[in-house]
Amino acid sequence: MGNCHTVGPNEALVVSGGCCGSDQKSYVVGGWSWAWWLISDIQRMSLEVMTILCRCENIETSEGVPLDVTGVAQVKVMTENELLGYACEQFLGKSVVEIKSVILQTLEGHLRAILGTLTVEQIYQDRDKFATLVREVASPDVGRMGIEILSFTIKDVYDKVEYLSSLGKTQTAAVQRDADIGVAEAERDAGIREAECKREMMDVKFQADTKMADSKRELEMQKASFNQEVNTKKAEAQLAYELQAAKEQQKIRLEEIEIEVVQRKKQITIEDKEITRTDKELTATVKRPAEAEAYKMQQLAEGRKIKAVLTAQAEADKIRLIGEAEAFSIEAIGKAEAGKMKLKAEAYQMYGEAAKTALVLEALPMIASKVAAPLAKTGEIVILSGEGSRMTGELNRLLAELPVSVNALTGVDLSKIPMLQKMMSPQSQTAI
Repeated sequence: MGNCHTVGPNEALVVSGGCCGSDQKSYVVGGWSWAWWLISDIQRMSLEVMTILCRCENIETSEGVPLDVTGVAQVKVMTENELLGYACEQFLGKSVVEIKSVILQTLEGHLRAILGTLTVEQIYQDRDKFATLVREVASPDVGRMGIEILSFTIKDVYDKVEYLSSLGKTQTAAVQRDADIGVAEAERDAGIREAECKREMMDVKFQADTKMADSKRELEMQKASFNQEVNTKKAEAQLAYELQAAKEQQKIRLEEIEIEVVQRKKQITIEDKEITRTDKELTATVKRPAEAEAYKMQQLAEGRKIKAVLTAQAEADKIRLIGEAEAFSIEAIGKAEAGKMKLKAEAYQMYGEAAKTALVLEALPMIASKVAAPLAKTGEIVILSGEGSRMTGELNRLLAELPVSVNALTGVDLSKIPMLQKMMSPQSQTAI
């Protein structure tokens, strides 16, 4: 007799032993199997993934730089019968911790061996390649144990001599430099692109504005054309309306004129009758009395005319008589004056130079009054002279010029008159 045993997909059931001393082994994954009592052995092995942390400290690289490397491996038992048999031979009956320890030793050995063949830069900069290399080297060894490496990654790489930090600083500076250069180039490219975009935008805007202006101009031209047509039609309609209105107004005016003509004819007839009546009335009330009054005024005008003529004749006779009397008087006075002048001429001729002197002496007061007339309004005359003889010289000069002035005015030469010659002598002037 025996039992039926089942397992899930994460376990492997190993059935060994059997009847008649059989050494046959069967492996069941995710199924069931029959096992005899007493003569069959039933064991189980986990097929779940196992995580192994590999840590290698102070492992020198090809350049002799000691590094501490930490890697993480994901492994599991393979399910193929042959490989599963290898795993059962190696690990059946052992715990998961023991299985991990065996695999860890194998992985760390390979990890140490590979670290010694690489540089720090290769390990640090290309971790995926380093992890792939470890997995490829270690897979054959763990595969013979029935173990499959699902993945292997490098978790940490660090050192105690600050080699990586120095490398990082250099790399950081280079990266920072490249970043600054990249930023500058990006800003330059961005500025150039921005300028190009602005130029393209301005070109597009200019083209759009040009198209808008053309469209607007065409619209305005069309509107102007439409407005012109509308205005033309309106003007034609207005002219037609005004013409028709003028015709109607002309008809109305003709009818009004005809009415006015009829009214005027009637008015003329009435006025003719009124004129006839008024004429008769004026004849009776105005014309006859006016004719009588006109005759009266005519007679009065004739009387006034005759009176005015007679009065004018009388005045003319009066003026003529007065003129004749005045002419006779003037003639008599002229004759008397002529006789007087004749007698004076004869007396002047008789007395000669004495008469001329008397005539000049008679004229001198009148001449002196005319000369002194402007000085009559003068209140005071002050003669300024620094020397006493200068005023005397001025008086002598005036007396010397007096005969010349009298000769120019009267034609009489005072220098030939004896009495005046004595007055004009130097002794008389000195006395003066």
